[in-house]
Amino acid sequence: MRQVAVAGSEKIKRKLNFQLSVFVIGRLIFNTFYRSIYPFLSVIAKGLGVDLQTISYAITVRSAIGVGGPFLASVADSKGRKTGMVVGTMIYTIAICLIVIWPTFPVFFLTLSLAFIGYLIFVPSMQAYLGDQVPYEKRGRVLGITEFSWSLSAIFGVSAVGLIIARNGWLAPFPLIAFLGGLTVLALIWMLPKDPARQVGTTGFWSNFRAVFTYPPAIAALVMAALYTAANETVTLVYGVWVEQSFALSISFLGATALMIGIAELGGETLVTAFTDRIGKRKAIAIGLVGNCLSSLALLFLGRWLAGAMISLFLFYITFEFTIVSGIPLVSEILPGSRATMLASHMSLLAIGRAVGDLVAPWLFTWAILPGITANAVAAIIFNLLAIIALAQIKIP
Repeated sequence: MRQVAVAGSEKIKRKLNFQLSVFVIGRLIFNTFYRSIYPFLSVIAKGLGVDLQTISYAITVRSAIGVGGPFLASVADSKGRKTGMVVGTMIYTIAICLIVIWPTFPVFFLTLSLAFIGYLIFVPSMQAYLGDQVPYEKRGRVLGITEFSWSLSAIFGVSAVGLIIARNGWLAPFPLIAFLGGLTVLALIWMLPKDPARQVGTTGFWSNFRAVFTYPPAIAALVMAALYTAANETVTLVYGVWVEQSFALSISFLGATALMIGIAELGGETLVTAFTDRIGKRKAIAIGLVGNCLSSLALLFLGRWLAGAMISLFLFYITFEFTIVSGIPLVSEILPGSRATMLASHMSLLAIGRAVGDLVAPWLFTWAILPGITANAVAAIIFNLLAIIALAQIKIP
């Protein structure tokens, strides 16, 4: 009997590992499209026949849609995790197909918005599914693995898109991305078990939404997420301008800096898979936040030299990635009955945090009293210290 149980356990483990591989590949496709827009923005704008300011409106609207994440991803709580993942990926794939068929700016505007809606439905649904399947004490490793897709998209995905654009033009990557999205839809339909029938009395969207935004630990977790994301964005928005002005760097060196950040993100995700479950989610987040504060200080003292600036930025991004990825399993356990809505709300507050950072970063960078990166680094420290206070209000092991 024991051998049968062990064999059954191994079968379940192999099944979950296969699903995890598909999730990572699927998210890699999502993230490659998401991250490729920024470095190739001028090329895409030229191909569409618009200027940079016009195309930036489409990106602004896409970011604003993030606030609606809890409304969009609640389908995974009300209709099931598989439904959420399949619907999200289908919307994403259809969105990419539109720009392939009609390569015009209005359609590109629609593509960005619809693709992000698909992303906002897929990711919380996937995270909620893994939260259902994996015990909390092991969830940091599993969810950390899915986040590899973020750094890998910067290291490999965006590079591949750049090569394709260089050879065949700005539109060339989109048919391939759409094809891969379609394959992901088929893989999800085939490999995921059917969603259980909804029970009578199961809470609907408004009940889930109310549960999230009336529960103090949930509110604290969301505020914390917004704060440490604002800290990151306060530096991220201006670091390129800062190093270029301070050290007269070439465009190619700035590209190498972006690659370094991708490697730092990969390092942070690797640390999560290795340590977050062992030391505990709250402690891991606290360590990440303190480390991010120290790396922000390093920007002030070591940022006068190029080598010191690069080391400080590397530490800044590896500690942030360790923090944000450690936060996902913590958030997934705060309200298990409304898990997808909670995780979607988390994504929304991350978007709000980025918006706050984007708003204050340019003003701080041009502040005459604290020139250069100084004011931005100090603001990042303040945001992180406030995030530590919010973390103290969350009572989960």
